[in-house]
Amino acid sequence: MQPFKDKIAFITGGGSGMGAATAKLLAERGAKVAIFGRRKEKLDQVVFEIEAAGGIAIAIPGDVSIPSDLEKAIKTVVDNFGTLHYAVNNAGMRGYKEKIANMTIEQWDQVIRVNLSSLFYSMKYEIPEILKAGGAIVNISSVFADRGGPTPDYSSAKHAIRGLTRTATIDYGAQGSRVNELQPGVIDTEMTQADLKGTEAVAKTGIPLKRISQGEEIAKAVAFLLSEEASYITGASLAVDGGFLA
Repeated sequence: MQPFKDKIAFITGGGSGMGAATAKLLAERGAKVAIFGRRKEKLDQVVFEIEAAGGIAIAIPGDVSIPSDLEKAIKTVVDNFGTLHYAVNNAGMRGYKEKIANMTIEQWDQVIRVNLSSLFYSMKYEIPEILKAGGAIVNISSVFADRGGPTPDYSSAKHAIRGLTRTATIDYGAQGSRVNELQPGVIDTEMTQADLKGTEAVAKTGIPLKRISQGEEIAKAVAFLLSEEASYITGASLAVDGGFLA
């Protein structure tokens, strides 16, 4: 099954975790994939695995917090593949475990820049190309777009992704572009592995399915939102969280 045959996808944070899983799944389903991230060795490994499985992918090193890096990245995608149909804005970082009064301005600015401003930068350059080709965007937020915590910087950024997503839906829906938000719950990634004890405790006490999700489960939901099966879904927020928000 290759529903994305001849389609071009761009994924930020594509070198590991949910981004890498999404890149592999979209490539398996026929898309040509461009993955973007800071660690070139990680990107190259994902590209190697995609190509070994018969897919097509390129690695584009860069930093999502630098607008010019994203502008160059989209140009690279178009130069290599001719167009852009899909974008998955996935890159992010952990928040700082500080209460508001103790958090430094530098900590706040860094998390907001990486977890929120980067999505604006990405969409600014993705949207003109996607409008030409017809396609869709999935913005990755978090279940903490619907509740406070675990840190004020992280939660604030994730809440704001919803406003950005909904406004983009209104601005570009008439031109045929769909934009949706996906809210992962507790996922097995480098971010959660950094606090494995706390992650496992949350899974046992706060998730009805009593387990941590795998990146592939998020990737399947992303693929659905990009696909024609979701052709009338835009401006939506989809939680993939094992029941955490219930």
